[in-house]
Amino acid sequence: MRLLLDTHIVLAELGQGSVSTPASIKRRLDDPGNQLRVSVATLWEIAIKFRLGKLKLSIKLQEFPDLLRLSRLYLVPIDERHALAEIFPDPPTRDPFDRLLLAQCEVEGFRLVTLDRALAGHPLALSPA
Repeated sequence: MRLLLDTHIVLAELGQGSVSTPASIKRRLDDPGNQLRVSVATLWEIAIKFRLGKLKLSIKLQEFPDLLRLSRLYLVPIDERHALAEIFPDPPTRDPFDRLLLAQCEVEGFRLVTLDRALAGHPLALSPA
């Protein structure tokens, strides 16, 4: 399965977040048959939150790409297809990062791994169960 990780899941997997990954999701992330991906939008969101003082990190921002690769998490660039994609149903969030992640899932055939209640029930999201 092709999985795109929401920002809080990425932070948890890298030991940088306050949220712990539930066992049901952890099993899917640990399954070598699954392809794990991280959007460049996630790096952007992390950088913004860090610079605004809303996120504490134990590593430098510039170390994230290498840490992702070492953790079997590969970056997905953002392109025009993602920016223009329509998402159905429309998610109940106005967060542009959430919308972009769902658009990348739609275009690239990913399932979004998230604990965000606003996204968890979306058809493009992976159920935690």
